[in-house]
Amino acid sequence: MTDTADAVVVGGGTVGAWCAYFLRRAGLARVILIEKGFLGQGASSRAAGVVRVQGGTPEAVRLSSWSRRFYLGQRDEIGTDSGFTEQGYLLPCFTEEDVAAARERMAMQAALGIPVRWLDPGEVDAANPTLAPGQTLGGTFCLQDGYLPPPRNVAAYTVALIRSGVEVREHVAFLGLADRDGTVETSAGRIGAGLVVLTGGPKLASVGRVAGIRIPAGGVRHQVAVTERHPDLDPARVPMVFDLAEGLYWRPEEGGLLFGMSNPDEPPGENRAVDEEYLARMRARLATLVPVTAGLGLRRAWAATIDYTPDHMPIIGRARDRVTVASAAGAGMMWGPGLGRATADVALAGSSDVLEVGHLGLDRFDEAGRSRLATDPIALPFPERIASS
Repeated sequence: MTDTADAVVVGGGTVGAWCAYFLRRAGLARVILIEKGFLGQGASSRAAGVVRVQGGTPEAVRLSSWSRRFYLGQRDEIGTDSGFTEQGYLLPCFTEEDVAAARERMAMQAALGIPVRWLDPGEVDAANPTLAPGQTLGGTFCLQDGYLPPPRNVAAYTVALIRSGVEVREHVAFLGLADRDGTVETSAGRIGAGLVVLTGGPKLASVGRVAGIRIPAGGVRHQVAVTERHPDLDPARVPMVFDLAEGLYWRPEEGGLLFGMSNPDEPPGENRAVDEEYLARMRARLATLVPVTAGLGLRRAWAATIDYTPDHMPIIGRARDRVTVASAAGAGMMWGPGLGRATADVALAGSSDVLEVGHLGLDRFDEAGRSRLATDPIALPFPERIASS
């Protein structure tokens, strides 16, 4: 027998869950979300939770700004929240080239209403007393940037799904689309759907393949660790920091520092083992910049497979009639609600007031997976090719 729904969303991560929620809020009577495991089982529960409005492109700024506003208003809307904490984010500059690029980004961000400001070297040291003095040529800072605990975000979107009436079907695998008629094949039977939205984070390319749609997206290892507690690492003394050149960032966590890193030489794949050699290299870099961490042990460390696109930009667009594709390009916490809302809008009407999406679809990629868009200049150092290209 074939079940029916107004929309079927594939994938129970941050993007899929918020998209399903917004489809239901838009008035669709029956929205079904299918997830092969359980909600938040993948990168959504293993992320670092950074929400940075200091985006490297206008698209990134708009998505993160919309998401931040949503996080701040969640409790009024859904009765709980994702635990967003405004912490402030410093992007230090170590070379004159860094300074020039930062000044250019600031102009773009300011034009979009972001209250980013320039800190001279002395101001950087004063704003972050844990940072080794005299290391930088200055940097950009935005107090609106912050973070959220990923498990709490998963709990928040689970509540939102349940309260809005989305039907969540866990342990149900997506097996494809039947005869291009919108019927979704699953491990638990068929669902005739008016609309279909394909998400899946690092698995999005394989989700696309079984649907007969080529999606240039991949997955690569990302590592996160948390240091022991130290009084010098009180949150009042530690804004978040992103060392762009090294792909290393950190923020307060439980009296210590949470720091994350991506190896620019890491090939695409699903390796979730901790790379001890690379972790030691990043710990040495962190100790140079934040000397107090040199003598601290680690409370925990983990690796996750994080999604990316070749240009490190989101994918939001229709792949065919009634089938929409969405990818957060590794920025699920940062862009998730905004991306979910924009994707729901595109599925329903073809456009969104969150941001202009006409250039963010699959048609920007050539047969080799190369994008005609410029690469986001301040994304993590993800690969710029997918495994199959």
